[in-house]
Amino acid sequence: MRWGTYLVLTSAMVIVGLALGVSLPLVSLRLEGWGYGQFAIGVMAGMPAIGVLLGSRLTGPLAGWLGVSRALFCCLLACALSLAVLAVLPYYPVWLLMRLLIGMTLCVVFVLGESWINQLVEEHLRGRLVALYGTGFALSQLSGPLLLAALGTADDRGFWVAIILLVLGSLMLLGQTGAPKVDRHSVFGGGLGEFCRTQPTIAWAVVLFAAFEAMVLTLMPVYMLHEGFDQDRALLMVSIVVVGDAALQLPIGLLADRMSRTLLLRLCGVILLFSSLALPAMLQTALVWPLLLLFGASAGGLYTLALIMVGQHYRDMALVRANAHMALLWGLGCLLGPVSTGAASQWLTGHALPLLMALGAAGFVVLALRRPPFAEPGLR
Repeated sequence: MRWGTYLVLTSAMVIVGLALGVSLPLVSLRLEGWGYGQFAIGVMAGMPAIGVLLGSRLTGPLAGWLGVSRALFCCLLACALSLAVLAVLPYYPVWLLMRLLIGMTLCVVFVLGESWINQLVEEHLRGRLVALYGTGFALSQLSGPLLLAALGTADDRGFWVAIILLVLGSLMLLGQTGAPKVDRHSVFGGGLGEFCRTQPTIAWAVVLFAAFEAMVLTLMPVYMLHEGFDQDRALLMVSIVVVGDAALQLPIGLLADRMSRTLLLRLCGVILLFSSLALPAMLQTALVWPLLLLFGASAGGLYTLALIMVGQHYRDMALVRANAHMALLWGLGCLLGPVSTGAASQWLTGHALPLLMALGAAGFVVLALRRPPFAEPGLR
């Protein structure tokens, strides 16, 4: 196993997570300060998801033409350029376009980066090493809102810090080896319907976590502000959710190497369901802090376990293809989550975020009990 490449690649992806953790809440808070409603903020939060839907179609051709390492390098630089435009042109229509481009470039980054990590790790270490990547990524997103709180949201310093981080991450990837072998035609085109038909539980886990992550980083700060918390406390509560995501991913990965991954997946769904339902009632009590930890840990466990199970089942071009399907599903989740939650928050109930998460988790639990993923012998 190429341990050096694994560490460099994981570190680069963690740096990307830190850049996202700084820039995503900043966009929503700036729009809130300009007087935009939650629906407009939700639409802005959903634009990268449309970019993901487009970017998943570009992943194969880009990786086949440039190679995985160069494709990652170019997309990270393009993402940094898009953030620079956000900083210098503070206009809502321009921001919509730039957020679309950010979604396209980051889609390629995550499809190829996570495929590369899954390709590198050995099977007996897969659970803990994939979870270690997930933990590092979650910790970086945790650090993002904290760093943003220190930098402040009144100016563009958060954007420029994120730009520097993305450029640094891109430079780290140059010269690394061991990436999946990709032909530009092998991951281009259809197959999503077949993937969802054969692995509906994995598909829904990805959609649900994507909606969760997009809403937590973009709408949860606004949700907390409307519930009477000040901006610093709102960012802290978002950070606690991400702490929960980060804190239990490595233990989940260790357990995934020793027991049924299907059982762990079901348990994460159940915990997410009950923590989502309890959040509105516990929001103004001291119990909200451990509840936020469970909220983040259970949602993060869904994606970590899905990634582990896909890496166990697929290799090389099939692995990249599966991750491209997951990126499409991620885009759907990122689009539907913030837009539907923003609309429901503005016109139905202020507690739309946790209640819609509870609805999605309930559907996942029912599906996971009826259709366990990769149910063939030896793959559970």
